[in-house]
Amino acid sequence: MKARLPEAYQNKGAGSMNGMIKQAQKMQEDVKALREELNKREYEVTAGGGLIKLSMTGDKTLKSVKLDPDIVSKDEIEDLEDVIVAGVNAIIAKIDEECAAEMEKVTGGMNLPAMM
Repeated sequence: MKARLPEAYQNKGAGSMNGMIKQAQKMQEDVKALREELNKREYEVTAGGGLIKLSMTGDKTLKSVKLDPDIVSKDEIEDLEDVIVAGVNAIIAKIDEECAAEMEKVTGGMNLPAMM
């Protein structure tokens, strides 16, 4: 059994190959531009029922941590530590999720690790 190319790609010769290369180059440029834009975006989440608010850029640089005064107590240091960890993990997950969704729009859902 022989493998066949989809009809759109059959008997097109070098012209279609050049077109495919140009499309791949354009997609690579679009991915690079989008990655730069996403890295500059600022994301925010709250954790611990609103006791902590975190701000981070798309390149995962933590910009700020705002604490509700109710959580700052010598007796509740472990709770504060847990809330900070939960908040940082939540904002990283949010960034990853939103970046993946934006990249999917550009790549058409193709998994192109070399371009990411």
